[in-house]
Amino acid sequence: MLNTSKIKNNLFNFGSNNTIMDTTQDKVKLLRGGEFVVSEDNPSLMFVPESFSEEQLMIKNMIEDFVKNEFVPVMDKVEKQQGDVTVELLDKMGQLGILGAHMPEEYGGMQLDTNTNTMIADVLSPARSFIVSFAAHTGIGMLPILYFGSDALKKEYLPRLISGELKAAYCLTEPGSGSDALAARARADLSEDGTHYLLTGQKMFITNAGFADVFIVFAQVDGDKFTGFLVDGDSEGISLGDEEDKLGIKGSSTRPVFFEQVKVPVDHLLGKIGKGHKIAFNALNIGRFKLGAMCMGGSKHLIDISIKYANERKQFGQSIASFGAIKYKLAEQTIRNVAIESAMYRVSNLIQLKEQELRESGKDYAKSKLKAAEEYAIECAIIKVAGSEVLDYVVDEAVQIHGGYGYIEEYLVAGAYRDARINRIFEGTNEINRLLMIQMLFKRAQKGAFNMTDPAWAVQKELSSMPKFETLEGYLAQEHKAIKDFKKIFLMTMGGAVKKQMDGELHLEDEQEILMHGADIMIDIFLAESLFLRILKLKELDYTDHLDLMESILRVYIYDAGYRIAKNAKDAIASYTSGDLLRVFNMGVQRFSQYPAFNIKETRRQIADALITANRNIFA
Repeated sequence: MLNTSKIKNNLFNFGSNNTIMDTTQDKVKLLRGGEFVVSEDNPSLMFVPESFSEEQLMIKNMIEDFVKNEFVPVMDKVEKQQGDVTVELLDKMGQLGILGAHMPEEYGGMQLDTNTNTMIADVLSPARSFIVSFAAHTGIGMLPILYFGSDALKKEYLPRLISGELKAAYCLTEPGSGSDALAARARADLSEDGTHYLLTGQKMFITNAGFADVFIVFAQVDGDKFTGFLVDGDSEGISLGDEEDKLGIKGSSTRPVFFEQVKVPVDHLLGKIGKGHKIAFNALNIGRFKLGAMCMGGSKHLIDISIKYANERKQFGQSIASFGAIKYKLAEQTIRNVAIESAMYRVSNLIQLKEQELRESGKDYAKSKLKAAEEYAIECAIIKVAGSEVLDYVVDEAVQIHGGYGYIEEYLVAGAYRDARINRIFEGTNEINRLLMIQMLFKRAQKGAFNMTDPAWAVQKELSSMPKFETLEGYLAQEHKAIKDFKKIFLMTMGGAVKKQMDGELHLEDEQEILMHGADIMIDIFLAESLFLRILKLKELDYTDHLDLMESILRVYIYDAGYRIAKNAKDAIASYTSGDLLRVFNMGVQRFSQYPAFNIKETRRQIADALITANRNIFA
């Protein structure tokens, strides 16, 4: 059993505000959200998992013990929703303090820093369906109260949600409104005596509905003012539909919730009337980030399973891990996962440093967390999309490595395959998130958060000049140049599209394909640069373990990203221009996607051989 009292006592002795931070970081300017497309980040602002503190490693070990000793023995019961096993697991997490790891001390939370909370999501991810219940409770179930609840609501509900006494659910989706959340038809009307609202409507696909004590509900006040409410689960007029028979995450409770003239006290309003979109969208920012973190952690676990199986499975008289086709899969799983991990902890630290900056300027804890996540909403969307798609690749290849056994429920990869698919739909579909990335980027640039116009014109000017032959010097100079060139491709491609719109020849909102191409370029740029910055940070820390493999991972990622970026750019450009301008732009793409060829087969094998020899995911 876990020694919970010792662990919890240690957790609460980290310091005056229980933050676990890298105090060696220089005080340098933080990039604004989305600014990475035109500016270079400072590696000193990177947080790398290789630098976990002793306290963070203790928490990591505690979560690993929880998964091994508490979740695994009852995993089958969770997946079959037998009894109250999920509720009991949440209660145990409440006893450990983990349900409130991200919450203020004044309500009984641990108030741990963002990097530590990110690590918790990462390490808890092998807990299959249970992590869905955990994430819904601690994220979209609790954060709207912290961000937008009155002081009285926070004091009444947060301590009991943190302890696990109460469980939370989030009611946004309706039969006729999914991505278009503001089209919700649930209605809330003020009573004649002005003491409460009468809430009527139906919500669909509600996680934790089967056992929730608290519902965060969105409804139209007077039929046209989208508003958030905190609704007690035992209120008269609430009823539940049957559990949904889902493709995956079968262990999580997912039911429709019906509200029929439910009385909601006026002081249970969240935020302001008609401003429910702020609650929904801001809760989703950090939710997207945490979802990406959980996907990344799940990928790590599946890579470990893939390596061990490949070493054990014999065919043609030898381990299948000795075959080149299998080595390719193991290496590529790892390359993609290390890239998203680098990006994830980069964003985590940006959010943490922004929170710290806002706290120092006088903002309270809740407002600082809200504004920091809002600042990096673009990056949170990137983490969600990339994390979920990396997991899909990794789990698909894990099944393939297992062959026929991968299709048998006795092996974990079968269930993982089914569970993974929802992540591209959760927290806004990946298509919606791609569109949001570009739309938010343009909006922030137009509002003056950073200057995109001058860098875009500089690229146009460079295209009209003769190429300069540079002598590249310094550590990873070729990779550094490649990343800068990728940004030029993005600015040229999307700058050209914006110019067409300004000339009245294009309406970008109707050209989703172009926006999606631009988003994919952004994702590759951010992941490549994050991986590059992680390696620079490791050099700065004199960390040498597997550094040569990290360099190989970077080279392979940039090599492949160059081809993806070039294709996305060419497809986008050909969608809005033709003739001489198309030829000039295509020449520009070719010019800015020149990364020298190398023996990529042997480089991948170098990565795979290290994993196979260790018989584990050495980057986990």
